[in-house]
Amino acid sequence: MHFSRPAVLLSAAMLALAGLGGTLVAQMESGERGILPIDSSGTLEIGGIKVDVTGKDAESARYAGWRIAQREGFKALWAKTNKRPIGEAPNLPDSTLDGLVSSIVVENEQIGPNRYIATLGVLFDRARAGELLGVPGQARRSAPMLLIPVTISGGAATGVELRNPWQRAWAQFRTSQSPIDYVRVSGLGVDPLLVNAAQTRRPGRGWWRNILDLYGAANVLVAEVQLDRLYPGGPTKGRFIGKFGPDGRTLGSFELVAKDSADLPRMMSEGVQRMDELFAQGLAAGIVRGDPDLIIQPPPPVEEEKDETPAVQTVMTVSISSPNAAWLDYGLAVIRSIPGVSISGSGNVVTVNYAGGPAALRDQLVARGLSASLEGSTVRMVSAPGAPTAAPAPQRSPSP
Repeated sequence: MHFSRPAVLLSAAMLALAGLGGTLVAQMESGERGILPIDSSGTLEIGGIKVDVTGKDAESARYAGWRIAQREGFKALWAKTNKRPIGEAPNLPDSTLDGLVSSIVVENEQIGPNRYIATLGVLFDRARAGELLGVPGQARRSAPMLLIPVTISGGAATGVELRNPWQRAWAQFRTSQSPIDYVRVSGLGVDPLLVNAAQTRRPGRGWWRNILDLYGAANVLVAEVQLDRLYPGGPTKGRFIGKFGPDGRTLGSFELVAKDSADLPRMMSEGVQRMDELFAQGLAAGIVRGDPDLIIQPPPPVEEEKDETPAVQTVMTVSISSPNAAWLDYGLAVIRSIPGVSISGSGNVVTVNYAGGPAALRDQLVARGLSASLEGSTVRMVSAPGAPTAAPAPQRSPSP
């Protein structure tokens, strides 16, 4: 018996939920799962802008720091977008920048009585700032790629089953400037049961087809990080590995270090940026692409059955009233020119086999300029008064 793909997946998920019982319900109710990805389709972001300013009070210093971040952020984003030195970036007045900036992202800040030290990010409105930054309206992007972030710590692999810093970093990643069209899962609902660390180790394409079809993706990207902590709360080394496809083809790897637990979010954010660059390189090399074998094709449209039942043939009598043999031959030739007609016999009275019936045959004769009438099942043809003694043979009508 064949079931629809969503039904199979949801049924499996419900069975797993039933098996886990109250423990899973308690975890979900306590908010240990689910981080909604940020929608960044309308913004352009630049981060890591460091400011250190003073003012007459804390508020003035902070305001001045944000002003500096706007100016430096626009220049840095212009240089990054156009691949030019930052010194060539235009200097825009603060009044113009106020209309381009949608928000300031505080990555880290220290506020004193009259001093402000911070690392900030700036979000520019794509519609208003895109032309000034030289951002093209349409950029080439990959096919939709299902992203699965996996964290390996202490020998245990975790995807989106529980909230973790690696999942959060990907949820906060602004994808508008990436050439990869990511499909990011939140970890809510059935996500932990379908898209988890164990699934990344299953090469079987049958189940992958169902999952990718459910999430609307054409292939899968696995962003894996292996954490090695020196001691709890201390320095942490992360080895980041980018993989592609159900077979887990390795695209590349790199290592980063966090000096302590407070520095871990910074390392994860940097890891996401570099992992995105790794995936982009795979796209440029033609490796990261959709796989037709993983896309479930819709069934072909069902063609309507044509009624091939042959039309019922009608046998009728045709009487030809003609003053001479020439018009008799002409009348017989006109009857033979009608598609689907067969004549038996000769002379003024003939038997005609025709699928349209007597009335249809009469109409065909009238349409060809003859005078014809119907008496019961007999069609009578009468030559027109004053007809010539000879008439040209009619041309046979082409079959439909």
